[in-house]
Amino acid sequence: MKILIATKLNEAQLDRIRAAAKGCEVVVATSREELLQEVEDAEVLLEGINPEVFRHAKKLKWVQVGSAGVDGMLTPEFVESDVILTSAKGCVGPHLAEQAFANLLALTRGVAQAVRAQSWEVKWSIRHAAWELTGLTMGIVGLGGTGREVAVRAAAFGMRNIAVDPEKVPKPDCVEALWTLTFPTRPAEPDDPLGRLLEQSDVVCICAPLTQETRGIFNLDAFRRMKRTAILVNVTRGQIVDEESLVTALRDGLIAGAALDVTPLEPLPPNHPLWTMPNVVITPHVAGASPLRVERLVDLFSENLRRFLRGEAMLSVIDKRKGY
Repeated sequence: MKILIATKLNEAQLDRIRAAAKGCEVVVATSREELLQEVEDAEVLLEGINPEVFRHAKKLKWVQVGSAGVDGMLTPEFVESDVILTSAKGCVGPHLAEQAFANLLALTRGVAQAVRAQSWEVKWSIRHAAWELTGLTMGIVGLGGTGREVAVRAAAFGMRNIAVDPEKVPKPDCVEALWTLTFPTRPAEPDDPLGRLLEQSDVVCICAPLTQETRGIFNLDAFRRMKRTAILVNVTRGQIVDEESLVTALRDGLIAGAALDVTPLEPLPPNHPLWTMPNVVITPHVAGASPLRVERLVDLFSENLRRFLRGEAMLSVIDKRKGY
């Protein structure tokens, strides 16, 4: 069996994969040309999948990617194929959750205002507007790996956690209520699970993947259901939020603010109104950065490789038709 590595790893990391491979051929591709050539007879691929690579792959059985979101690679041909897709879902949660709180605290503690003003004169305006998260409600949309990590951190801040998820996922002890999200969701309706969460939450954190069902679900109906004092946090996919609705909600006071690592348009144009809104904090899609990310990916891939060779159930498998 040929295992093709198309992501940059050091020798120690490659040795861990070779140990898990148990004598299988492990090949490293360091260029696009090498990748296209070597993938023709590879059965396992770590990273590098796109329509061009998939067209060249003749024997591929399993692809492991290093991202949690896979929306950009789910072409019809790949979705309909028998190739197994595993992602890094469950591995990226810690650093995405930390970014969520970094951006949230930049708003609630006046960090963004102070950085923008570069003046001691904003001291009292910051003090008068400062929040304390203790006792507030965190609403988590998507209780996968990232959502669970957000819940743990929110609980440490003394927050109450509630969540929605389309799957029957286990409810952590730190989450008070977990409701099943059904599609199409209609937040304007009183009994809609998403609407119920929005109505109760002081902070709403989007931790969901981008799918056909989640695209644009944060529309004006959703924002109208939120508290006027609530903050929206998004660290997964920008297009889950409708762009025009977000600008309207922030401009008209439907919500108090937004802490965003992802935006409906990426890269966000320099003249976009979100950049200059005082109640918005934006970081340029950096939540996925962590010095531990590659190590976690190698651990996951090595464990999945052992399971694949033994014919056992693998971790972080993507349902390609659902998109997560």
